[in-house]
Amino acid sequence: MNELHLETSPYLLQHANNPVHWKAWNPKTLAQAQTENKLMLISIGYSACHWCHVMEHESFEDEEVAAVMNAHFINIKIDREERPDIDAVYMKAVQVMTGRGGWPMNVVALPDGRPVWGGTYFRKNDWINALEKLQEIYTQNPETIYDYAQQLHEGLQTISIVPKSENNAEFDFTILEKMMGKWQKSFDWDFGGMARAPKFMMPTNYEFLLNYGHQTQNQELLNFVDLTLTKMAYGGLFDTVDGGFSRYSVDLKWHVPHFEKMLYDNGQLVSLYANAYKLNQNPLYKEVIEKTLNFVEKEWLTEEGSFYAALDADSLNTEKQLEEGAFYVWTTAALQQILGEDFDLFSEVFNINEFGHWEHGNYVLIQNQPLTSIAEKHNITVEFLAEKKKKWESQLYQIRENRSKPRLDDKCLTSWNAIMLKGFVEAYKATGNSRYSDIAIKNAQFIIQKIWSPEGHLFRTYKNNKATINAYLEDYAHVIAAFISLYEITVNEQWLTYAKQLTDYTFDHFYDKEAEFFSFTSQQDEALVTPHFEVEDNVIPAANSVMATNLFRLSIYFNHSYYEKVAQQMLQHILPTIDYPSAFSNWLNLLLHFSESQNELAVCSEKALDYLKQLNSWYTPNLVVAGTDKASELPFLANRFIEDQTLFYWCQNKTCNLPTTDFQEITKKIKR
Repeated sequence: MNELHLETSPYLLQHANNPVHWKAWNPKTLAQAQTENKLMLISIGYSACHWCHVMEHESFEDEEVAAVMNAHFINIKIDREERPDIDAVYMKAVQVMTGRGGWPMNVVALPDGRPVWGGTYFRKNDWINALEKLQEIYTQNPETIYDYAQQLHEGLQTISIVPKSENNAEFDFTILEKMMGKWQKSFDWDFGGMARAPKFMMPTNYEFLLNYGHQTQNQELLNFVDLTLTKMAYGGLFDTVDGGFSRYSVDLKWHVPHFEKMLYDNGQLVSLYANAYKLNQNPLYKEVIEKTLNFVEKEWLTEEGSFYAALDADSLNTEKQLEEGAFYVWTTAALQQILGEDFDLFSEVFNINEFGHWEHGNYVLIQNQPLTSIAEKHNITVEFLAEKKKKWESQLYQIRENRSKPRLDDKCLTSWNAIMLKGFVEAYKATGNSRYSDIAIKNAQFIIQKIWSPEGHLFRTYKNNKATINAYLEDYAHVIAAFISLYEITVNEQWLTYAKQLTDYTFDHFYDKEAEFFSFTSQQDEALVTPHFEVEDNVIPAANSVMATNLFRLSIYFNHSYYEKVAQQMLQHILPTIDYPSAFSNWLNLLLHFSESQNELAVCSEKALDYLKQLNSWYTPNLVVAGTDKASELPFLANRFIEDQTLFYWCQNKTCNLPTTDFQEITKKIKR
């Protein structure tokens, strides 16, 4: 029988009424597979996944398919967002077997969990035929399957370990120029991003390019980042009516999104736009920040201070059928009725024409020119046109709110909450809006009170006032990063103390001294079929690259040489393995911290918070700032505060100048 009604994950509950006898991944299910000596069919997806819904409708709701699955397999459904550890292990296997990955992901494994076959989306007949053939081989010629499983398992074990570098010398920064030469060949100079479709936003890539372009004064790189951020903000990818970004674009021009909205994307993109806004004060970037955070607060922020996970790609259309993007799209007739005499001008701004047409008479709103150009053409002021645009978006919002909304994934994931927390912090730094810092602090308090156990470990997921699943390295890494960012805007050293506590916990329970990396799963958790060390930066940066960056920053605050040594070791092992820099951009950001341009600043003054507010509003990726308004025991600040004095300590790679009382002198150093 289907046991998913016992779960809390919205994705698993979506499948609770399937005729397939789904089970959750747990010791009882795994033991049953061993006892009955049955193949396990492991199907992995997430609630906002469009093609997961398609395969469910075509196959998992079908009695004929269910009969085959129930007769021969132990069928296990997994929410990849709850169990990224299982997803990562079997995704590696699918990529080895098929050369590609994605969701839904479907794997058949031996009773002991070793994978033997897999893929992503399957049509009904292909699915039935594949399962019947596998079962036939398993029954009649099992040694074939066992031999293949062993070979695949050995291969997965090999690729799970990052080779060690014996190079302990100084870092070679010339490799960045070589990498950039290769990377720039993939740039799309028409629409920004990489010259391929589908187009993922990959915020970590642009954080690095912004940082590297700024530090090397490479205007071409900065122009490319600006082009990318502008085109993403123009596109259908960004919901101009209500804020927030969809997960990716299916085309080259950021026009037609895969319409699901994910918390982790929006958290990272707010941070990215905030950093870019600090650098160039582009009002479009500020609009993106404000609209996105307004959306997040309205749709995802709970009374407890946590954030929900996602909105689905699908929503009910006028025929009450689930349809991708139904909530977001517009027809010409509807727009003419809503906008009246403004329709022609609206059409020019948002391309109700061939450029903006999606399919079946539906339009996804997209800009392709700045308002200044359109205003000049029509001999109107840009302020007038901007007000018009604001009014149109408000009109469309009111209409759209009466439509059936996309389904909400109402679980709270720890790492995603921390990523969004950091987004609110960075937005506060860039705009000075105290509402953002208030929300960030409330979310941090939620994490401490509801997610952090008395035993010292974090939980992964929270729903219905209950935290469950032992957290992964990803969760610890992002919470630590978020707490460090909170210190930067509050000078409350408690946030650094919390960050250090969690860091020391990860050394005790995740650090592998032989591999010299952190395992994705805690040593307290039951081992999966292969170990997993997450090192490649993807739509979310690798847990190890985030952790290494945390170690670097904490090594400064706490004068902790071991933290710095481990971060340096991890980076030295990674650099020789880099083929495509886009998959390691957060590591490359870390590399820049070890350059000669890296600086530290201690602000010791009763007005420290005021100075930090100004410092935080500037783009200073190569500066670690600490501040205190009283005598401090933090190693970096110890014995530096003198009552009734304002002292600034400027340091380079932990070697400090004599203190100065002249803030203009510090400002010149930063601007230089």
